[in-house]
Amino acid sequence: MVTFRPAKDLAKAAHFTLSNMRPYYAQYSVDWDEAQIEQMTQELVNFDILFEEKLVGVVRLSFDIEECWLRDLQVDQSYQNRGIGSIAIAEAERLAKEHGSHILKLKVFKNSPAVHLYKRQGFGLTSEDDRFYYMSRAIS
Repeated sequence: MVTFRPAKDLAKAAHFTLSNMRPYYAQYSVDWDEAQIEQMTQELVNFDILFEEKLVGVVRLSFDIEECWLRDLQVDQSYQNRGIGSIAIAEAERLAKEHGSHILKLKVFKNSPAVHLYKRQGFGLTSEDDRFYYMSRAIS
C-alpha cells in the first residue's frame, strides 16, 4: 500500500533526487549536491512516499492561484515500475484540487523515462527547450 505524509527529512528527500537525477545532472553539467537540493526545496510542499510503511520516495509541489506545479517526483530505483509514480500523481492532483488549482504542470528532462509515465497519465506537451519538455493536464 502506498501512503503519503509531510516530509520529515528533507535531507533524505534530497538524496532521492540526487540519486535518481545524477545522470541527467552530469549530462547537462548541473553541479548540485544534496545540501543545495535540500535548500532549494525547503519552500515547496514536500511529501514522503511510503510503500508498506517504508520511505521510498518524495513528491514536491508548489501552488499559485490557478496552477499546481509537480516540482519533483522521485521514487527509489528499486521501487520503480510498481505503479507508485502513478499513485503519486493522483495524490498530487488531489492536493491540487484542495488548493483550488485547475491545471497540473511539470517539466521533465527530454531523455527521462518519466516522460512515458506522464504521457500515460494524460499530460500533454505545452512547450520544450533544449533540455526539457513542459507538460500539463487539466485537473478533473
